Amino acid sequence: MTAAQSFYGRWARVYDWVASAPGVASWRDRTADALALAPGDTVVEMGCGTGANVPHLRERVEPSGRIVGIDVTREMLDRARERPARTGETVHYVQADAARPPVRAADAVLATFVAGIFEAPEAAVDAWCDGVTSGGRVALLNFQRSPSALAAPLNLAFEGFVRLSAPGTRLSTRSHAGAFERRVRAARERLTERTVDRRYETFAGGFLGLLSGTVR
Repeated sequence: MTAAQSFYGRWARVYDWVASAPGVASWRDRTADALALAPGDTVVEMGCGTGANVPHLRERVEPSGRIVGIDVTREMLDRARERPARTGETVHYVQADAARPPVRAADAVLATFVAGIFEAPEAAVDAWCDGVTSGGRVALLNFQRSPSALAAPLNLAFEGFVRLSAPGTRLSTRSHAGAFERRVRAARERLTERTVDRRYETFAGGFLGLLSGTVR
């Protein structure tokens, strides 16, 4: 078992509660919209956790579409399968490494809050783009420090949050937040290289950044 599996396995129930907190649904709606899904599409979520995005994706692909959730942690997937709103004949959960997903010819790929945990985020983004058909979309949603001057006190809290929410690190809070941001930036840069018709938006006071693009 990897450090990530052990960490997220222990915190699966708490993670599920946070993922379903009030206000988070609007973030997930905006992220699903960025994929420009159509009825009948197949959408794959990398690092799906407890499946909180599934209801939002299902609304857009409708019963004729398919949703595949990939996560390396069994406990996360077990929680997802316990939720009726996150299961069904067209929803499939696969335990696998989201950085090396067994995916081909999907119509869209979604990755929320995971790009910053990979040691090689560029390679992960390449794998996601390679798994999408030409003309399909890939979207990355990530936490970040807000550029707003008014957010300075909360930016300090962001640094602590990054440390608490990431497995297997002994770095200082500040250095780990910096490493997290470098990985997110690297993932965004690679997605920019691999896509056209890109859109970037921020919300939640600038603490969330959403980048999406169409694979060439």
